[in-house]
Amino acid sequence: MTANGDRERERRRRFEAEALPHLDAAYRLARWLARRPGDADDVVQDAMLRAWRGFDGRHGTEVRPWLLAIVRNCFLSHAARQARDGGRSAGDDVELEQHLPAADADDPLAAAARSEQADALAAALAALPEDFRTVLVLREIEDLSYREIAQVLEMPIGTVMSRLARAREALRRTWRADNGSEPA
Repeated sequence: MTANGDRERERRRRFEAEALPHLDAAYRLARWLARRPGDADDVVQDAMLRAWRGFDGRHGTEVRPWLLAIVRNCFLSHAARQARDGGRSAGDDVELEQHLPAADADDPLAAAARSEQADALAAALAALPEDFRTVLVLREIEDLSYREIAQVLEMPIGTVMSRLARAREALRRTWRADNGSEPA
């Protein structure tokens, strides 16, 4: 075996061990940003390719925020390309999966109410501007710390905190306007 072959196998092993466990998080973020499964697939595929190419060049950063930053950047490139090409814009035709806890199967009425509320919450989140939606998804769905969100979005932690507060308030206003009360 050659030294180059051994290095490439080791690189592949490290990438699979460190980056691939975050593939689901990458796809969830891409789905919330792009909103269409096909667009999300394209974004994640591009992001994973970029992550593979740049894997050895990252400087001691944690893999999850690094990978999610790549996903976000790929989404922004994808959206700009679609807008430039005059095609549909990324994010049209909202069709989101639910990433909220599953309803209790023992109580069909409660399950139906939670499902309806989950759909309304997903629609309210989807209606937010991309920068608010992104920070909320990273914090509330992906459970990233403020520091990790700051890495992903390449902004100071204080900006993350203020944007998150404004995003939560915008979501609350949207929810109230559409549903007349706070979510249960």
